[in-house]
Amino acid sequence: MTILVTGARGNVARALVGKLLDAGQDVRAAGRDPGRARLPGGVEVVAADLSRPESWEAALNGVTKVFLYAGTAGLGGFLAHAGGLAQVVLLSAAGADPASEDAITRAHGEAEQAVRDSGIPWTFLRPVGFAANRLLWAEAIRSAGVVRDPFPDSQAALIHEADIAAVAVCALTSSGHLKAAYTLTGPESLTVRRHAELIGHAIGRPVSVERQDLDDYRRELTTAFEARGLGTVGSADVVEARIRRLAALVDRPQPTTETVLEVTGRPARGFAVWAEDHAAEFA
Repeated sequence: MTILVTGARGNVARALVGKLLDAGQDVRAAGRDPGRARLPGGVEVVAADLSRPESWEAALNGVTKVFLYAGTAGLGGFLAHAGGLAQVVLLSAAGADPASEDAITRAHGEAEQAVRDSGIPWTFLRPVGFAANRLLWAEAIRSAGVVRDPFPDSQAALIHEADIAAVAVCALTSSGHLKAAYTLTGPESLTVRRHAELIGHAIGRPVSVERQDLDDYRRELTTAFEARGLGTVGSADVVEARIRRLAALVDRPQPTTETVLEVTGRPARGFAVWAEDHAAEFA
């Protein structure tokens, strides 16, 4: 049984590949630029892109299960080549709903609906937010020891990519996860200020927080998404949806779940652990 992991350069994909190898699974990774994937030696990495449906024929050869990043652009072409799969584990988002007025949850809901409509057995992973998104701060922290954010008191229960990967491994390698939609969070809701403080602890020097002009944030966020090759994720309506979401969480704790513990048997890692694991990228 070969498991295909898409988005080979992503933080979740890299963590998942390592955990699947540790579990003795045969793994193939796919991405737009396989030469830039930082994966363990011996992992087959192939070029495949949702915008090029024909690229998936070779990537899917001999594959029985797939871990797939949600994205509506080109998803239909992928699913057309994916008939006969035993399972798709889709990395979606909390609140995914194709009828949502929020651009982020609507796009993920549309992706989930496309997978449902394909007839392929599915499992949906719905994180509330990635701790790895804080890597967008890395350059500013390295150069000036500062985080600039328009909502420093906004809260989030961000999840470590290793915990998303751990849930994905369980979904892909054990029974009882088909037609399950798992909302995933970290163990605690923390402010932007606290995230910066914990990164400072991890690198051994203080990190200050400055309130950022909202228009500057819009430009930076759009540029960052485009640089990471996220396509429509950086579109104006999605950026605005993200801003509205952050504003709504100012001084309001984001609800947490025990899903990581319930699925894996181990509690979710806190943000302090994530900061320690990524300290070298901020130092």
